[in-house]
Amino acid sequence: MTQSSQTTTSQNTTAPWQQAMPEVTGLLGQLGNLIPGSGTNGAEQNAINQLTAAGQAGNPYAAATQSTISGMLNGGGATGQVPQLQSNLTNFQAGMAPYTAADYSTLNSPAVQNALQQIGTDTTNQINSQFAAAGRSGSGMNAQTLGRGIAQAEAPLILNQANADTATRENALNSLYGAGNSTAGLISGLNQTGIANQQAGLGAVAPALSNSIWGPELALAAQQSGQSLPAQNLGLLANIGIPLAELGRTTNGTSTTDSNPSFLSSVEGLGSMFGPFGGGTNLIKTASGIGSGVLGALGGLFAGL
Repeated sequence: MTQSSQTTTSQNTTAPWQQAMPEVTGLLGQLGNLIPGSGTNGAEQNAINQLTAAGQAGNPYAAATQSTISGMLNGGGATGQVPQLQSNLTNFQAGMAPYTAADYSTLNSPAVQNALQQIGTDTTNQINSQFAAAGRSGSGMNAQTLGRGIAQAEAPLILNQANADTATRENALNSLYGAGNSTAGLISGLNQTGIANQQAGLGAVAPALSNSIWGPELALAAQQSGQSLPAQNLGLLANIGIPLAELGRTTNGTSTTDSNPSFLSSVEGLGSMFGPFGGGTNLIKTASGIGSGVLGALGGLFAGL
């Protein structure tokens, strides 16, 4: 029994958009015309140049920002008035020193002395006149009465002045105490303000550093834009052109066909005839596993049927 095979080579071309190919061809032509212009246009390049120039010039506020932050880190001038406050307190203490002295008294002041002298004169004239009228001028009683009269007349003035001096000293001491507290409070507040300014300065360091590199970053971003814009434009064109180029395709293939069935296929075909009688196909398949000599004998047997 002879066996032969046939090999067939086929080529399959698909063109689902054949009817639309004129439009596709026109679109591809337009895309081709767009490729030379996919770089930056005049307006874009002008903007890139302006950004580059601005970046190269640097941040115009960098110097002022740095100066401000440096001042804040030094306290922002909040404690600049502390020496003046201390000087004011020192001058005030010096001015109040006479009033706070332990021996402070105004009894020896000209005003008090003049008042006491006037009291003494008035009292003397009055008492001496009385004793002269009584004919007892210059008597011991006259002198005694005169001394008591002057003492009684001057005592209220002296006592009042002493009390006034004491009140003055107390007021002076209270003023010094209040001035000291006020000065200390003001200095403490200024110091706290200085610390707050320093903390604010620390918080502004990071933005200042960012501002210091603002120019180079802007220039770099501008140059990157000059490179990325053409690439983006080409990418858009490629996203349109490449799918259009893949619309039609040609496929090649090779297949082999047998003109005569093999002996084993014939045997299996005959075995199927015995299926209704209890597994003829399985019997033939089992026999096919025996040596080639047995298969040849069975082939001759079934060929003569």
